[in-house]
Amino acid sequence: MGEIIYDAATTLNGFIADEEHSLQWLFDAAGSNGEPPPGLMPENPSVYVMGANTYRWLLDYQPMLDEPEHWREAYGQRPCFVFAHATLPAPEGANIRFVSGDVAEHLDEIREAAADGDIWVLGGGALAGEFLRAGALDRICLSIAPAALASGAPLLPVTVPPARLRVEEAKIIGPFARVVFRVLPSVEQRPNSAL
Repeated sequence: MGEIIYDAATTLNGFIADEEHSLQWLFDAAGSNGEPPPGLMPENPSVYVMGANTYRWLLDYQPMLDEPEHWREAYGQRPCFVFAHATLPAPEGANIRFVSGDVAEHLDEIREAAADGDIWVLGGGALAGEFLRAGALDRICLSIAPAALASGAPLLPVTVPPARLRVEEAKIIGPFARVVFRVLPSVEQRPNSAL
């Protein structure tokens, strides 16, 4: 079975988007071509999961509704689960599954769609927090940009005690600091070792 990974770029003060849900700060940090350096995103995830704001921003960033080939170039035919409370449009031919409600209600369906591959939770932070609370998040991978925002969408708006995270990797990739955390089971999720 693959892993469920929250992989996100963040400002040094913990925001993943500005007040208008824009990621322009990220493209500015990435350099002249606006593309992130290799090694900053999961390779070949089987399934994408995102919230409505992330999805809307992707549709607006490139005119994916009018030019659906942009969606196919970025995501191919991989399933993409979008957690949304409203009906949203989809690019023609995209394999998008709109869902609502608790993450736990959809975990079996998401895992089935991924088969043995990884699941990439793109954002936002509140959605990643729901995966964490459901005990379904395996890794948190952060690309920390040399930028700060006064406010915006927080990276992870939940409390996570230090006992739940273990640093697995820290390195520099281009202008970013890349830090990977293993998410450890909570006390309630750990097997009873007292026999």
